[in-house]
Amino acid sequence: MDARQSKRRANTPVAVSPREAVHDPSTGHFRALTLFAESTSTVRAARDMVGGCLRDWGLGHVVDDARLVVSELVGNVVHHAMPDDCRTRPGAARRIDVFVKAWPGLLFIGVADEDSTPPDLPAGEFVSPELAGGFSEALLPDRGRGLFIVQRLADAVWWSPTEPGGKTVWCRFDLGATT
Repeated sequence: MDARQSKRRANTPVAVSPREAVHDPSTGHFRALTLFAESTSTVRAARDMVGGCLRDWGLGHVVDDARLVVSELVGNVVHHAMPDDCRTRPGAARRIDVFVKAWPGLLFIGVADEDSTPPDLPAGEFVSPELAGGFSEALLPDRGRGLFIVQRLADAVWWSPTEPGGKTVWCRFDLGATT
């Protein structure tokens, strides 16, 4: 091989299979999806995106919990979020952004909307199971059951404001050292 052929081979990009890069947990992963609350398939699309990317990333063991969490968070936006005046004009579609971020041992799911009103995160246990006795429905509040479920499934739940208005509700799953 002459010097010209050697130089050409050195400058040729090496093809790397996208599947190999996707499954490298040391690099972390990120996926985002923008949806609109007025679509009848909004919750299903978010749930399917989260399930698909977690399976692609080799995190199949957390798919069921993550799909339920994203269903609850997106469903809350669809049913409760009202955009701030500074983000959406009246009658316009309400935007929802879904974020999925994975690093070794951690998974983050975020759902952003255009309503600056803080979510009503449950403070903790409402009624002691011993006090509730045979009335198990007393353990669930009248409001906030979806976020209560999210708090039970995720290892942490919080929210952050976004600029120029709106918020993102985040949850974290601790995946352990096996991922």
